[in-house]
Amino acid sequence: MDKVKVIIGKEWAEVFKNRMVFFIVAFLPLFLTALPLLMLVFFNSAGEELSEFNTGSDEMLQTFGDLCLGLSEMECLQLYTLSLFLFMFMILPVAIPVTIAAYSIVGEKSTHSLEPLLATPITTTELLLGKALAAMIPAVLATWISYFIFMLGTRFLVSDDVINRLLDPMWLLAVFVVGPLLALLAVCFGLMISSRATDPRVAEQLSVLIVLPLIMLVIGQSMGLILINRQMVLFIAIFVAILDVILVILTVRLFQRETILTSWK
Repeated sequence: MDKVKVIIGKEWAEVFKNRMVFFIVAFLPLFLTALPLLMLVFFNSAGEELSEFNTGSDEMLQTFGDLCLGLSEMECLQLYTLSLFLFMFMILPVAIPVTIAAYSIVGEKSTHSLEPLLATPITTTELLLGKALAAMIPAVLATWISYFIFMLGTRFLVSDDVINRLLDPMWLLAVFVVGPLLALLAVCFGLMISSRATDPRVAEQLSVLIVLPLIMLVIGQSMGLILINRQMVLFIAIFVAILDVILVILTVRLFQRETILTSWK
């Protein structure tokens, strides 16, 4: 484990010099935390004006099932909006580590710091584990801290009925279980791209593609095409866990240190 700790420390010292990586890790969680809270402040301050418009609570109930059952029209609007942002906390553990992982190998290659590392007695498993943890730890911690701040701020801006819906086990499963599983998925995807790419910018751009399926789910939820419920979150958790096992095996097999040492120019 000492070798893994050294790799983690080395990764953080190297990766966070990249402005794009630092921007994503620092700014994205703050943005996704502040934006819904600002929207709640706006909803509360413009409550009377909003109530003059017909926002179609009956249509909301028909579209979103039990989501708004027993809530006022304003509470339904608040809950629906916050539910969309809660889903964003499943995107954070994907967007943050995939950028770090995509840079970790090809970035070191471009700075000529990878060859000396690969020439040491460290095993491929130890090397990839250190790089994976270096990418996952900031992402998971940033997601959990942002979620805590989000819920703490929301507690003072909505009713007890709304906050109780937000504390549904579905969202706890999504943030604290599915989130780390998605982070591992993103890291494996990023490492595979990084081990094959020859340019850091290309690797970072390709790795971002893994976020697209989650963005499509958010769009589908916002348009009422799909409803994120407990069954879907549980299915996502099982599916991603299986996919993680497959990608971990592929990541180790695709990382050919001899090829990297001899073929990359």
